[in-house]
Amino acid sequence: MTLPTGLRALRHRDFRLFWLGQLVSLIGSWMQAVGQAWLVLTLTGSAFKLGLISALQWGPMLFLAFLAGAVADRLPKRRLILATQIVFMIQAFVLAALVASGQVRFWHVAVLAGIYGVAATVDMPTRQSFIMEMVGKDDLLNAVALNSLIFNGARLAGPALAGFLVDRYGMALAFALNGISFAGVIAALLAMKTEGKPTGPGTGSVGRQILAGLSYARTTPRVRLILALLLAVSVFLINHNVLVPLLARSVLGLGANGFGLLMSFLGAGALAGAAAIAIAGKQRPPLSLVAGSAIAMALAILMLGLIRSFTGAAAALTLAGLAQILFLTSCNTTLQLTVPNELRGRIMSLYTFVFAGVTPIGAFFAGALAEVAGVPAAFVAGGVIGLVCIFGLLWEVRHRPDGPPVPAPSGEVVPPLDASQSSAKL
Repeated sequence: MTLPTGLRALRHRDFRLFWLGQLVSLIGSWMQAVGQAWLVLTLTGSAFKLGLISALQWGPMLFLAFLAGAVADRLPKRRLILATQIVFMIQAFVLAALVASGQVRFWHVAVLAGIYGVAATVDMPTRQSFIMEMVGKDDLLNAVALNSLIFNGARLAGPALAGFLVDRYGMALAFALNGISFAGVIAALLAMKTEGKPTGPGTGSVGRQILAGLSYARTTPRVRLILALLLAVSVFLINHNVLVPLLARSVLGLGANGFGLLMSFLGAGALAGAAAIAIAGKQRPPLSLVAGSAIAMALAILMLGLIRSFTGAAAALTLAGLAQILFLTSCNTTLQLTVPNELRGRIMSLYTFVFAGVTPIGAFFAGALAEVAGVPAAFVAGGVIGLVCIFGLLWEVRHRPDGPPVPAPSGEVVPPLDASQSSAKL
């Protein structure tokens, strides 16, 4: 199949099915994310409880991410992803029924958020490592960018649609439509041929396999740097589900529709970044792109603490979305192209852990600070601390030579990031 350069990963049949199946499903997921945040604020009016829901939703990744990565390396990935999609569907329908009946309580949302978190903990590393098996190394960057394209296209459409539906018809419809949206991705998974079977020997205990993955990440300079930057960004800068609804309601005086529009601007920036990578990206992104996009994101978050207008907030969120997708796509692709096949699930579980698993820490940080010092102070603190961490990590890489090349379990030698290389690339 001849396709434009920016769509070349779609020439792989199974990835094409997988990609098309997610188109509608991801819009539904973003509708639920917006609806859930607004539901918690409606039920409680508490910034702390909004942060608590986010913590419960992503908390399982703090405890189960490494186990999920080992499972992804031992079991067929397609079947694991199919199971998680079914759980997501049921969770959405239960939430819709509770809201429609008028019986929903905060503890219901909390329990369902925890169930979602367990399923997402298995889904994320499995899904990330499955992409390589569908498209191969040559088309990996394009495939990750195309996934980001529809993810952030959904982020653009989903929040705006959710805001409209919540204002006109109530929250139950948004949750029900999300449940229905999973039918497409489930059908696509059933039609696919790629199983994503384990590539490693599968011997040894799960505990030993987890330790092998952690050791590889710790002793491989490029992997260690990417994960450290991702950790700083995730804790201090990516707290949109906590702070943006508070910005909309408390600072700008907006309703659900205005909140949805703000989240759509965040998605618009991310969509632009994903499109740029899909068109231009062919090889592993340079470390300068990883570092530059992280710095731009921190500056955008800092700006949000100083802005008091809808227009200014929309512009800053667009920049934040653009920088975020450039950063995350670069991190994801760099890790997958660096690690050996038999470790990919475990290293991507580390990616999941430091990207989403630390969300409870970031959510508590943002929600508690917003409650005590105000929403603008939470944005400013996140931006400043994020910048300090990013520059500190870059300074360390530039001034501390690394050791000899690290042999991967497959026998591949991963080159170190010595001081001269890092200073030139960063």
